[in-house]
Amino acid sequence: MQIQRSYIAPHDLKKQWYIIDATDQVLGKLAIQIALILMGKHRPIYTPFLDTGDFVIVTNIEKVKVTGKKRERKVYYTWSGYPGGLKKQTFAELQHKHPEEPLYLAVRRMLPKSRLGHKMLKKLKVYVGPNHPHAAQCPKVWQGFGKN
Repeated sequence: MQIQRSYIAPHDLKKQWYIIDATDQVLGKLAIQIALILMGKHRPIYTPFLDTGDFVIVTNIEKVKVTGKKRERKVYYTWSGYPGGLKKQTFAELQHKHPEEPLYLAVRRMLPKSRLGHKMLKKLKVYVGPNHPHAAQCPKVWQGFGKN
C-alpha cells in the first residue's frame, strides 16, 4: 500500500541553477527576485515548510544601483555586544569594501528567520565580475517572472 502525500518530498525535487547579471539593476528589486527564487515561490509546487527553491548565481554585483540618495544616506549598523562597539557604514563604504554584502543582507532579511531560511540562503552565490566557478551546473539565465 502506497501512502498518498499532499505535498512533494524533498528527494523528489530537481534543483535548477539560475544566473542573474546585476549590472544596472536596483538592489531592492533584485533582492526580491532572488528571495522568491530561493524560497521556491516561482514554482507551482511551492510548499512553505519545504525547501523547494533553486540555486541563484549573481554576477557583476559591484555594478548594482540604489535609487535616490541611498548611496550616501543608507547606513548599515554592526554591534560587537560591548559598550562603544557600535559601528556604522554607509552603502557606498560597504559596497567599496565588500561589494557582495549589501545584496546578501537584503536577501537574508527577506527569507524566513529559521533553519529553513539559513538553508535557503546557502543556495545564493554572489560574485564580483562576470566570472563564476559554476559552469558545470549549466545555469539558465533568469529573465524575470513571466519572461522564462
